[in-house]
Amino acid sequence: MNTPVAFTVTALMLLSGRAETATPAPIAESAVTERSKALVPSPPWQKGDERGMANTLGAGTLMRCGFYLGSVGAKTYELSYVNSNTMPQSPFGKHLEFHASPSTSLPGTRHLFNGEQVLGGGEPGQQGTQFDALGHFAFYDEAWDGKGDAPVNGAHYYGGFTQSEVKPTPDSFLLKLGVEKVPPIITSAVLLDAKTYLGKGEALKPGQLVTATDIQSMLNAQGLAWRGILPGDVVYIYTGWGDGWTDPDIAKTYYTMGPGLAVDAAKYLAARAVVLIGLDNPFTDAVAEGQLAQKAKPPQGMEQGLPFIIHHTNLAINGIHQIQNVNLTAIAHDKVWTSCTMILPLLERGHAGSPVRPVAVGVSH
Repeated sequence: MNTPVAFTVTALMLLSGRAETATPAPIAESAVTERSKALVPSPPWQKGDERGMANTLGAGTLMRCGFYLGSVGAKTYELSYVNSNTMPQSPFGKHLEFHASPSTSLPGTRHLFNGEQVLGGGEPGQQGTQFDALGHFAFYDEAWDGKGDAPVNGAHYYGGFTQSEVKPTPDSFLLKLGVEKVPPIITSAVLLDAKTYLGKGEALKPGQLVTATDIQSMLNAQGLAWRGILPGDVVYIYTGWGDGWTDPDIAKTYYTMGPGLAVDAAKYLAARAVVLIGLDNPFTDAVAEGQLAQKAKPPQGMEQGLPFIIHHTNLAINGIHQIQNVNLTAIAHDKVWTSCTMILPLLERGHAGSPVRPVAVGVSH
C-alpha cells in the first residue's frame, strides 16, 4: 500500500470509530486536510450573492469536520454564554429583558405549561453571544457630518446592494442579506490563543490590536504552520477579555472597551476566505478606554470615517460573518487548536443578527 493511501485508510478508520486505541496522529489530520482543499470553492461568487464566504461550505469543509468528530478523545465545548436579564449588554442594542409568564393551566385537562416573553423592545439578535448577518452594516462614500437627515439612500451593502434593495423604508426588515440567508455553518475551526502568546498569560488590553503578523506568530507557536488558515475555516481568537464576562454584571465595564482585530489581520483572513471570525470580546473591533464616551480616538483612527472598520471590512466588503462574545475560556484552556464547529443562527426573516449557540468538537493537545 503506498503512503497516501495508507494515510487515507487511517483517516477513514478514525471517522468510522474503528481506530480506538490511540490519539489521531497529526499526519492523519494533514492527509484529510490536504484532500479537502480541492473540494472547497473559491471566490469570486456570482452576482447577487447573499451568502458571502459561506459559499465555501460543502464537501471539503465537512470532510475536515468529520475528522475532528471522529477523533478519539474528542470533546464538545460550549462557546456561548447563558442569556439572562443580568448579563452584560451592548450599549448599541436595545436592552434585552426577559419576563417569565405565569404558569398556565388548561381547563378540563391535566396540563400546565410555562413560557417567557421579551419585553421593552429588546434586541435578542444584538445581545449576548450573537451573530452578525451581512446586512448588519453598510457604508457611505463619504463620512456623514451629522447635519440634517442621514443620507441613507446612498448606502452601499455587501455585494453592491443599495439601501432601496436592502431596507427601503425605516420600518422594513432586510429584504436582502438577512440572517435567514445564512446556511448552517458546520466546518473546521482554528483557535488562536492571543492571551497566552501576545498577552503572556494576561488578557489583552483595551484597544490592543491582533495583527496579521500576530496571527502568523500564533500559528507557528501553536504548531499550526503546516496547516495555516484555510478557505472555509472559522477563526476563533481568544483574547482573554471574555474572562471578564460576569453575570450578574456588577462592574459594568465589559461593554465599555476591549481589544480587537487589526485591519491587516482582517485582510489577511479575508484573503484566505474564512467564513466567520469570532472573538471573546464585545465588538470584534478594538475599542479604546473612553472611546464610546468620545474621550479617546478609535485605535485604528478615523481618517476613513470608520471607527468600526472591522465590522465594515468583514460584513460590508468581504462577506465574512462575525460572532461577538464567544466563550473561549474552556476550549483555550484545553488547547483545542483545531476542531469542528457548528453554528446555527436562527432563521428569522429580514433580521440583521441572531442569538447563537456555537459549539466545537475537538481533542485537547
